[in-house]
Amino acid sequence: KFIFEHFFLLPFGFLLNKKHCQLTLCVSVSAPDMMDPIRTVKPKDSRTLMVDFNPKTGATSYVIRVENTNGFFREDSASSSPAEIDNLNPYTEYQLSIMAVNDAGRSQPSSPVAAKTLLPPPQLSTSSPSNNSIIVTWPPVSDAVHYTVFMYKFGSNTEEKYNTTNTKLTVPGLDAGSLYVIKSFAWDPEGREGEGSLYVNQTTRPPTPTSVSVSVVRSNVARLSVSWELGHDVYGTIDYHVTSDQNLNCNSTSSSCTLSPVGCGEVHTVHVTASNEAGPSQPSSPVVFITFPCPPESLTLVESSEGNCTLTWNTVPYADGYEAFVKKGDGGETTCNSTSNNCTYQCQCGYTYLMSVLAYNLAGSSPEGTILNYTTVPCCPESVSVSSVSADTLEITWTASRGAELYQTRAADNSEVVLCNDTAPVCALSDLSCDSSYTVSITPCSEISGCNHAFTPVFQLVTPCMPTDLVLDPKNSSVVSVSWKPNNRAANYTVSAESHGEYGQNGGRTCTTSGNGCDITELPCGSSFEFSVTATGGAGRSLPSFSTFLETDPCCPVNLTVAQVTQAMSNVSWSHAKAAQSFITSLTSPRGHARCHTQDSHCLMGCITCGTNYTVTVETFSITGRATNCTYQGFSSSPCCPSGIKLYMLASNSLRVYWRSTASSRSTTVEMLGASSNYTCTASPGENSCDVENIQCGDVYRLVVAPLTAGGSRVPFCPYRLYSGTTALIYRGKRSVD
Repeated sequence: KFIFEHFFLLPFGFLLNKKHCQLTLCVSVSAPDMMDPIRTVKPKDSRTLMVDFNPKTGATSYVIRVENTNGFFREDSASSSPAEIDNLNPYTEYQLSIMAVNDAGRSQPSSPVAAKTLLPPPQLSTSSPSNNSIIVTWPPVSDAVHYTVFMYKFGSNTEEKYNTTNTKLTVPGLDAGSLYVIKSFAWDPEGREGEGSLYVNQTTRPPTPTSVSVSVVRSNVARLSVSWELGHDVYGTIDYHVTSDQNLNCNSTSSSCTLSPVGCGEVHTVHVTASNEAGPSQPSSPVVFITFPCPPESLTLVESSEGNCTLTWNTVPYADGYEAFVKKGDGGETTCNSTSNNCTYQCQCGYTYLMSVLAYNLAGSSPEGTILNYTTVPCCPESVSVSSVSADTLEITWTASRGAELYQTRAADNSEVVLCNDTAPVCALSDLSCDSSYTVSITPCSEISGCNHAFTPVFQLVTPCMPTDLVLDPKNSSVVSVSWKPNNRAANYTVSAESHGEYGQNGGRTCTTSGNGCDITELPCGSSFEFSVTATGGAGRSLPSFSTFLETDPCCPVNLTVAQVTQAMSNVSWSHAKAAQSFITSLTSPRGHARCHTQDSHCLMGCITCGTNYTVTVETFSITGRATNCTYQGFSSSPCCPSGIKLYMLASNSLRVYWRSTASSRSTTVEMLGASSNYTCTASPGENSCDVENIQCGDVYRLVVAPLTAGGSRVPFCPYRLYSGTTALIYRGKRSVD
């Protein structure tokens, strides 16, 4: 069936040369004639020959017989010319003949033609030992006499050709980081080019990174930021590898990379190497980079007396300088720069300072190191006041010292030391020796910084000692001599006599001396005085001595009055006498005396003789029996009343009054007092009668005859008589004084 279906497709002659029968159809066909010799044989490559021949009419295919020097090798079929004979051995000579084939068979082989395959292609291996060279190597090709290598740069239009008899070729002067395409073939002894090798791509190593710079990046972790310039017109991806001799590295495809972590005071030698598929470039020129210095240690502060503080520290490697930070407790902050290991700044007493030191170089400053907490000694007390609050106690006050938690107050003399510790800026030093000189010092202290002993001592005298053994020696009623035992080195003494008590206040009296005695004068009467002595020195006054009391004599009454009550009795009265409790009043005369002892301020004294001059005295007595004699102006009793009075009627209703002569130097007056009329007459001194004229009859008269006093008044003590006036006076009897 297959033949039938293709019957009309087969050449007609083929049907005539060979007989085919199917079903009832039968055709007869003959084999082709011998072919012409192969026209040309050319090698295509080392394993292939290209055969060119003249086709044969009536041939459906061709068979090419290939023979080597060892005889029959093989036959390959071909459908047309040219035909390709492959799978041959490189650089081998073959005899080739061709036969035509149809359905009737094949023709006789043509005359053989000799042909030789080419040398095989070199098996190239390439590498780039540097950024401007490529090495091409290959195994030797048998029978090759020399080789040709072609190389061109990708992206350019130029091609370079290199001939060599070696199996290794080094090509210098190339562009770094560029792609090169490489091909090669071998030459056989006949001068034929062998089969060309496969194209091999080889990239030169990248250029060495340049302009490498290193800096520090500091955040939570310090890092080295390394950057460089990228190569221009390089092919493909370039990987960069950054290394430090401190075992740090990083990779990048950009122009920067970070080495982490780094520490203070490190010296890094940094290289950057570029890599591509060809390998690494030469490392960049080394960059030596010193990181920021480490923080200084062993901070120490020395406080001077001039108000300066010197902060010292240990120097650290690779530091160009140091900066000290000093923060004061009140919030103030100062800085100090130094290139050595110390820094001096002004510090104040009583403050807490926080100090730190940073070292720095071109890479930056060190991390924060040790913080030194230092409190300066407390300030010296100011406005110090020392005063004596008692004979043996000094009170010292001052303004509170900044930074002081405790004050040590000390008072010392030649024999003792008195101490006082307190937290308040006041102290009382007790039980000191009087009349002594003490050196007082105040030392402020704190638990942290200790004590400040720079306070300048204050010299203070204690008040003088109290005088003792006070003795009073009255010289008279108003002067007292006071003496005592002196017991101070140098002091003035003041004697005070203060009046007080039941006698009231009379004011004080004083006297002052530097010795051991003085007189108090002009002491008033009737007073009680308390005597004491006080010593006064540079430190103040001592306690007063123990007191001694002295009472002066009572005073005399300022005013005294003697009033005659009757002819033989007088009333003596006087004013208040200070400090007097009782009185003895005396009226004394040659003709007798009267005396009265009383606590009252008056006294009624009898047995007074009329017409007599008396001496009046009062003796005052205090409650303790002290007495004062007081003498007053003399007192004269009133003249004596006339006696032996008689009346005689005279002519013309006149009346003469007679009395017994009294030899008085005073005039005598006669008064007749009636219901309707009064009559008087006066007798001169020495006379003993007086006439009353024109008496009215029939009336009752009261008759009084009395001497006149020095003031011209009638003595009131003389009795009167009643008379009736008729033709004759009738005596009606004597009446007593009203």
